[in-house]
Amino acid sequence: MEVAARRAWWRDISAPAVVAGFITVLVGFASSAVIVFQAAQAVGADQQEIASWVWALGIGMGVTCIGLSLRYRMPVVTAWSTPGAAMLVVGAGGVPLPEAIGAFLLAAVLGMLVGFSGVFARLMQRVPMALAAGMLAGVLLRFGLDVFVSMGTRPIMALAMFATWLVGRRLFPRYAVVATLLVGIAVAAGHGQLQWEGVHLQMAVPVWTTPALSWPAVIGVALPLFAVTMASQNIPGVAVMRASGYTAPISPLIGWIGVVNTALAPFGAFALNLAAITAAICMGREAHEDPARRYTAAVAAGGFYLLMGLFGATVAALFAAFPKELVACVAGIALFGTIGNSLASALAVERDREAALVTFLVTASGLSLGGIGSAFWGLVAGGLCLLVLRPRATP
Repeated sequence: MEVAARRAWWRDISAPAVVAGFITVLVGFASSAVIVFQAAQAVGADQQEIASWVWALGIGMGVTCIGLSLRYRMPVVTAWSTPGAAMLVVGAGGVPLPEAIGAFLLAAVLGMLVGFSGVFARLMQRVPMALAAGMLAGVLLRFGLDVFVSMGTRPIMALAMFATWLVGRRLFPRYAVVATLLVGIAVAAGHGQLQWEGVHLQMAVPVWTTPALSWPAVIGVALPLFAVTMASQNIPGVAVMRASGYTAPISPLIGWIGVVNTALAPFGAFALNLAAITAAICMGREAHEDPARRYTAAVAAGGFYLLMGLFGATVAALFAAFPKELVACVAGIALFGTIGNSLASALAVERDREAALVTFLVTASGLSLGGIGSAFWGLVAGGLCLLVLRPRATP
């Protein structure tokens, strides 16, 4: 029975799931690819080596999304560490490329050990559900707001996309986001806002860099990269899965992501981790009405990530062809359901409501301290509120 079910995974694929996977990759790439390029330049990578970074990251995200989602029949979405890339831009200048690669390798090994040892899973068991939901709502709030912000800069496109989604939710809810994306592309094309001239077919070539290590690279790159990736990416990533109703085994997820990251680090995969924002796109009702079939959206995202890796320059130009307002609108609209469900879950239990609200507000504020983003500090603030506000159990 198990074998038969695993052979039939392709029967769960649907057009909304494929579109959700595409939007996941589109949003992830469009929102932070430039930071990755800057990080590569900060450690002295040339154009061929930067293309190798894109290849390694795309292959790594593709393999982990597809492999882990099929293994656990849950939408497991991975991403590169955007805070990690930002940290490299600021803190890795002057570190030679071989030493930076060695630091990537060490950080990946540390992530693998923390995952398989169960340390990370035990930590996540202590995060209450209300705080996880509040954090998710805070992370995604900006994307929902951007739909309406876009109406001020591209009113025709944004209004047409919103109207299409509204009508679609009433008449053909499974395909509402698909129709929204198509209408957005059509409006952009009609107004000459699609920049196709830079798109050309070109495969990326992996470039091996022999790792080296030094104390400056360990202290200044490896350990901060490991800490930032765990705190700002993996903790919110697990919280998003839990808030969306998926109880995946955390230890093997983090461990296997570390294994793939270790294998690809010499080619430029600086940090792979569980996704948070983009993962929510694959976990909402827009990906599939049946939560048990939403894993196919993550599989589709993995396929697009593989294409991104193999044709890095082409994909970069393709995603750059879309107006930023189109990306913002389709991402925000795809996340409406998840934002609503997260807020409802966060505020459902009256005893935890104030702590969940603090978590939501701190996360939505964009607060960053010590190079660690607001999602982590939102959980910390909410946890402190719980400690203070929850009455102690009497023996």
